[in-house]
Amino acid sequence: MVAQQRKVSESEHSARVREMFAGIAGRYDFLNHLLSGNIDKRWRRLVARELQGVLAVSGTRALDVACGTGDLTLALREATKADVIGTDFCRPMLEIAAHKASSLSGKKIPFIEGDALRLPFASESFDAVTIAFGLRNLSSVEEGLKELLRILKPDGRAAILEFSSPVIPGFRQFFKFYFTRVLPRIGGLVSGSRGAYEYLPDSVSRFPDQKRLAALMRAVGFEEVAYQNLTGGIAALHLGKRPPQK
Repeated sequence: MVAQQRKVSESEHSARVREMFAGIAGRYDFLNHLLSGNIDKRWRRLVARELQGVLAVSGTRALDVACGTGDLTLALREATKADVIGTDFCRPMLEIAAHKASSLSGKKIPFIEGDALRLPFASESFDAVTIAFGLRNLSSVEEGLKELLRILKPDGRAAILEFSSPVIPGFRQFFKFYFTRVLPRIGGLVSGSRGAYEYLPDSVSRFPDQKRLAALMRAVGFEEVAYQNLTGGIAALHLGKRPPQK
């Protein structure tokens, strides 16, 4: 009975989040760049650079989970020689991602609809996996991390980019005011959905901070876990490796 209730709860959570993102898909990119002052673009390029070592060889495979409108997927494609796939459970977001990628020369990027908690890929399929600003949207962070680990090959690398806990005292208060008071008003006005931009600071407040997320990664089986704070801890990039084959 408990397991069944948990499954229903996960399904309801996924449905609410999917509907919310579908409603703001058309203004998502514009608001992301506006509200972050375009810093989000620099953060994504950093993810791609951090993975260049593992993805520098032609034929390696990378999966961008919860890819949304495809910004990180495209950054990975531009910075590496890997075959890159994007996956997300929100079809309107994937349609925008596919449109943005349609002008690229060379091999096309597949965008596949799928739930981050039940990825439609075999175990040990990818050399690298990324997820940017999507892990906190899952009904279970721990289960999401397990799924990222599952699809990685031995020695494969994971990169998790997510909002986190600012580490500079004075800046922390300023950012909290902006994040909880200013951002929802602007986001709601432009997107037509204030609820979506009230959800953002609420989901971040419930998400594990830098040290706790690193601990969770180690607990599910990642090795060589490390993180770096970005822009004073507004966001953090966590890196980890699947252990080698025994």
